[in-house]
Amino acid sequence: MTRHHPRPRPLAALLALGLVVAATALVWARAGAGPDRCVERAERAEQRSELVTGTGPEVLVIGDSYSVGAGVQPDQSWPVRLPGRVRVDGFSGSGFSAGASGCGDLSYATRAPRSLRTTTRLVVVEGGLNDTDQPVADLEGGARRLLRLLDGRRVLVVGPPATPDRSWGEVARVDAALQRLAGEYGASYLSMLDADLTYQDDDLHPDPAGHREFGDIVAAQVEAMLTSS
Repeated sequence: MTRHHPRPRPLAALLALGLVVAATALVWARAGAGPDRCVERAERAEQRSELVTGTGPEVLVIGDSYSVGAGVQPDQSWPVRLPGRVRVDGFSGSGFSAGASGCGDLSYATRAPRSLRTTTRLVVVEGGLNDTDQPVADLEGGARRLLRLLDGRRVLVVGPPATPDRSWGEVARVDAALQRLAGEYGASYLSMLDADLTYQDDDLHPDPAGHREFGDIVAAQVEAMLTSS
């Protein structure tokens, strides 16, 4: 994959948003989030957005800590393995639900308009693990908001893997909801429940080998969608 020159930063607003959120102690209290952690996540999101890989049709990845590459180097994160010219809008701890993040509303539907371009050929939406503790109505409402926003675009929704850190039932519930909603809105869906990933010590985030496996699975689907469009 080739690295391109720095570009305008569509995620710069996220850093500002993280700083604003850092003034709200009530929001910090949720899930142990605090001002330093939110700013750190915003900075990490900004750094990851600067890494644009590959050439060809433009692919936008919207996701959580997996797409950012938490615990690994940015160039080890799974999106670097995708075909096309790949940009990433990721934020650790975020999801489809507005309440998934302890740093404010960083849901995918809220962030997507900042990164979408007229030249975006395919949108890959990855996530769901941070929605496992959210009400079903919030998960489905956030997913519907996003899919309506992406109407008319080619979309691949990549569901959550069955990590050791989450119960199978919680992950399977999110997977089923996302698969159903993707079908309703004409988006493609890729379940990762059977993905055989290796993890870091937290039993939640993939290690470099896990990212390679995750990326290769998604890459095969992305390649098929790009060549068929």
